[in-house]
Amino acid sequence: MGRDVSNPPAAESGSRKWLQVVVNRYPGLLDNPILSEVRPSANGIDWRSSLKNDDYAEYYDHDFIDRLGIRLGKRPLDSFWPSPGPRWDGLGVTDEGHILLLEAKSHIRELYSELGAKRHSSINRIEASLWDTKAFMRARSTADWTKPFYQYANRLAHLYLLHTLNGVNAYLVNVYFVNDAEMRKSDTIAPSSIKEWKSAILMEEIVMGIRTRHSLSSRIISVFIDVEEIKRRLAQRSASGQ
Repeated sequence: MGRDVSNPPAAESGSRKWLQVVVNRYPGLLDNPILSEVRPSANGIDWRSSLKNDDYAEYYDHDFIDRLGIRLGKRPLDSFWPSPGPRWDGLGVTDEGHILLLEAKSHIRELYSELGAKRHSSINRIEASLWDTKAFMRARSTADWTKPFYQYANRLAHLYLLHTLNGVNAYLVNVYFVNDAEMRKSDTIAPSSIKEWKSAILMEEIVMGIRTRHSLSSRIISVFIDVEEIKRRLAQRSASGQ
């Protein structure tokens, strides 16, 4: 099953918490910057996750495909990636049919991950798909995409699967939260400016051997949201009794 609900469903801290708040209460903070990049004539986004009325579920494997209402008629998911695959922080569809795959971060440690598959068949399939994606993007061939930024690598691979191999009008949206003071209290590096985030992102791309401009550049959107702005809106809402 490709539907994951945490216990409790509503996150108490970090990027998952803030994404839930934005998608369900203040979607304009996401919609406006995304639509300006995708297509200015688009009027709105139908968020398919992470939604309060769906227990803030996160989707993966065939369920994320079904949730988006798309078909992979040329290259099926099973032949490209083993189960379980990436759990998407958010999924959306614009009113003009653009598919949005969201990954959210509020501190730099969230960038780091390594391939955790154990079965040789799964490892081989993942490595083959990462290699194909890396070659398509003309990234440095010697870069190891199984670590230390494996999560971003597998997100790029799924964008490659949807858009390049299947012709789906898909975008990868990286949402970076700025000024998450709660994360600083837990001794993590939570950027206090967009500049700090961009430095970390540049480091990630350098290690992965990704060029400044590549064949998927136009399909990747970065959105920066200030947690202080979210808190300000929540305070105003509380003060007005809403």
